[in-house]
Amino acid sequence: MTRTIRLHASDNVVTATGPMGAGAAVEGVVTSALIPTGHKIATRPIATGEAIVKYGQIIGYASVDIAPGDHVHVQNCAFRATDHAYEFGTDLRPVAPATGDTFMGYRRRNGAVGTRNYVAVLTSVNCSATAAHMIADAFGPEEMARYPNVDGVCAFTHGTGCGMAGDGDGFEALQRVMWGYARHPNHAAVLMVGLGCEMNQIDWLLDAWGLEHSPTFQTMNIQNVAGLRRTVEAGIETVRAMLPIANEAVREPCPVSELTVALQCGGSDAWSGITANPALGHACDLLAAQGGTGVLAETPEIYGAEHLLTRRAVDNATGERLVGLIEWWKDYTERNRGSMDNNPSPGNKKGGLTTILEKSLGAAAKGGTTPLTGVYKYAEQVRARGFTFMDSPGYDPASVTGQIAGGCNLVCFTTGRGSAFGSKPAPTIKVATNQTLFDRMPEDMDINAGDILDGRSTVEAKGREIYETFLRVASGETTKSEAQGLGDHEFVPWQIGAVM
Repeated sequence: MTRTIRLHASDNVVTATGPMGAGAAVEGVVTSALIPTGHKIATRPIATGEAIVKYGQIIGYASVDIAPGDHVHVQNCAFRATDHAYEFGTDLRPVAPATGDTFMGYRRRNGAVGTRNYVAVLTSVNCSATAAHMIADAFGPEEMARYPNVDGVCAFTHGTGCGMAGDGDGFEALQRVMWGYARHPNHAAVLMVGLGCEMNQIDWLLDAWGLEHSPTFQTMNIQNVAGLRRTVEAGIETVRAMLPIANEAVREPCPVSELTVALQCGGSDAWSGITANPALGHACDLLAAQGGTGVLAETPEIYGAEHLLTRRAVDNATGERLVGLIEWWKDYTERNRGSMDNNPSPGNKKGGLTTILEKSLGAAAKGGTTPLTGVYKYAEQVRARGFTFMDSPGYDPASVTGQIAGGCNLVCFTTGRGSAFGSKPAPTIKVATNQTLFDRMPEDMDINAGDILDGRSTVEAKGREIYETFLRVASGETTKSEAQGLGDHEFVPWQIGAVM
């Protein structure tokens, strides 16, 4: 049955749970036009220039007079840049500690814990991408069957590494990504392959981050080995020697405090902020209670909601770091002749999202309610426990690449329009925001949060389901994206700065 949802007492719009024709009765008003599923309906007159309110927050301003029952969307709701008076630490809700939950993980020699056991072929530059793929592709099912404890040999290739400055934001971000993947706990062994003359020198990475050669960490350059063919042959033999060592890893009980989960959304719709995102937020609260870590990202997609997060910052410095990221992004988009409201995408808008403010308020719900304990640069190692934030673009592959480099050993990805995203070495769990999507893409969606809309579940119950899925997947259960082989092409380091 089609109904409407009001999210806050101060809202002047409601959301339709199904299509409504003109003349339908909604909270004492009559709709004036067809209202698509997930779209907003005005519940009272909204004068030109007056704020449009959803989630108890401003999501835009009326660009024309809006009558009760009107469809509220891009034709009459305009974006304005936000100007918040930030508060720090004024909404701190202490975590009620819990212990005892475990998963079966791989404990590495340095104490870190993995949820998967891959051998990685990692490139320093695009010029060595083909070599890396040839090396990884040499290990087919027949040979890998001899190593049942190894999840696969994966090539992590990208389109940058040269034609860039040797310092500054872009170079430093790429180096953090390289180090994060080289030391990721879901990797049992790593081979790094370069060309030799690139700006992103492997030797610089080793020196800067203290990486040392060992039986499970090796490097090579095509120019030094003397060509592509010889590099591929040498790389295959190197990986072949690593596989028996990697196969020695076995799962053992590990506390949930060793889980670091990337909190992601993509292909969002109006239900994202009502069903799946709040449910993931509750799962993040359960994770934090056990000493685990949730990492929210996509800085452009918290714009307009960052003031809610600063209120949860454990101290002023943490809150101010988040505000500093927002200011950087404002400058970044302006000098590149963009707008913070370039997001939402056409698909987001079709799903009922109108402005970045509306999208961000829903996206921020993935972070739950616990204190914000840390704010990190893109791909920086996440050291704090609990709910944290990492700077990244809203482009899902680039964002997740940074989160995995920062230490995330699981990814949870909510979607309302549909997504075929998957990641390696950290597996992705996908949560559908609505029943229609879950039914349409059953091979892609792991969890259905659409049953919250019709009362068959609650945000808290669904959050518990998501949290328990974390534990099963961390212990080895295959996700839908893993079953379809996703993750080999989703390694996308964020490219910042000029290509020279």
